[in-house]
Amino acid sequence: MVSRRDFLRSSGAVTAAVSAASVSTVALAALPEPVLQASADTQVPLVPQTGRPYNPVVTLNGWTLPWRMNQGVKEFHLVAEPVVRELAPGMKAHLWGYNGQSPGPTIEVVEGDRVRIFVTNKLPEHTSVHWHGQRLPNGMDGVSGLTQKAIQPGKTMVYEFVARRPGTFMYHPHADEMVQMAMGMMGFWVTHPRQKHPLISEVDRDFCFLLNAFDIDPGSATPKIMTMLDFNLWCWNSRVFPGIDTLNVRLGDRVRLRVGNLTMTNHPIHLHGHEFEVTGTDGGPVPKSARWPEVTTDVAVGQMRQIEFLADEPGDWAMHCHKSHHTMNAMGHGVPTMIGVPHHDLAAKIQKLVPDYMAMGEKGMAEMGEMEMPLPDNTLPMMTGQGPFGGVEMGGMFSVLKVRKDQKPGDYRDPGWYKHPKGEVAFEWSGALREPARFAAEGGTALKPAHTGEALELKARKPSSHGSH
Repeated sequence: MVSRRDFLRSSGAVTAAVSAASVSTVALAALPEPVLQASADTQVPLVPQTGRPYNPVVTLNGWTLPWRMNQGVKEFHLVAEPVVRELAPGMKAHLWGYNGQSPGPTIEVVEGDRVRIFVTNKLPEHTSVHWHGQRLPNGMDGVSGLTQKAIQPGKTMVYEFVARRPGTFMYHPHADEMVQMAMGMMGFWVTHPRQKHPLISEVDRDFCFLLNAFDIDPGSATPKIMTMLDFNLWCWNSRVFPGIDTLNVRLGDRVRLRVGNLTMTNHPIHLHGHEFEVTGTDGGPVPKSARWPEVTTDVAVGQMRQIEFLADEPGDWAMHCHKSHHTMNAMGHGVPTMIGVPHHDLAAKIQKLVPDYMAMGEKGMAEMGEMEMPLPDNTLPMMTGQGPFGGVEMGGMFSVLKVRKDQKPGDYRDPGWYKHPKGEVAFEWSGALREPARFAAEGGTALKPAHTGEALELKARKPSSHGSH
């Protein structure tokens, strides 16, 4: 693996070797060295050493692709290839991605930059790259068969255009798209403003992540590509909780989150403890007159949402998709509801025949988090993750915003669990409880105990006719 530091250190020599020639076939033969990344940890921001300065983004559980300057052009090298991605400790998936990972590395440029991207195809089939949301020449749009010939296996093609407007964008294939995107081929693109922008604030922390999903049978490692809705692994940057890194900020930081959705459904992203504003989309900055405070924003398929807030409440604040099935792992969709159905006696009999059998769901699904059920290899528990007070009972699209007074500027390390001030944690009441009154304002009587040990009789009246439907 070539590190970004080594790449940047050597990029001057590489640039000097080709700078004497114009951009000809000979010059283009000296490809920028492909930089690979295998770690699933969040990498520190890549501070620009050449070109226009900007405040870099942090790709959650990802990294930024280095570049070289060649006669005023920023040159990048993407390699489309099969990759192995750790979704969380204990599970790896066989995906397709770029430069060793899925999603691929984030590409960061500045408004007005001329960029040249070499794309080498190491997949078993042809591909292309579409630069989602960009203004560019039609022949650089990356739709195979329509605007270009597909990139055949083993071949390299070049895209070149000017980053004309600042904003939050994506890249992904537009060739055999259903298969290639289902296999994890996608990446982030950020174009920073060239100068101070009236609608783009300067922030202290700038995070980005893509929403993606896979359907991987327990015990296997390759996604099923024909799934439309019943996915069982909902991810941020191809990671599921508790494998998703936390977002660590300093108290008082202005924070920007850039979220892109390349799944098959929408995702209402919800942040605890703070209000935010949607300040941008893949269409550009949102006018200030069109912004309002929110705690949840819906990110539809193919959309980008850029939200900003002031991190002024210390603590460990949950952030997640508010579709409850999207905060679960390895979830089966054909499981019957067994709540209220006593079956422990039956379970004991079944265990004589099937020793590993476990009864589930009689009292809800929370007991799943406490069970140590044997799982197939390379499979994650459905509800997992431990917090300072016990099981978090989450998975999938869930992480934690950690706001700390003593977090140093620019420090993205995990500060550990929040130490709550005395008296600021919910506690169990041990005193006496008064008998609640029912409809006291209307002269109602006190409530009787809800459970008397007697079975309840349900009476239903059928309508006499269908005319009132």
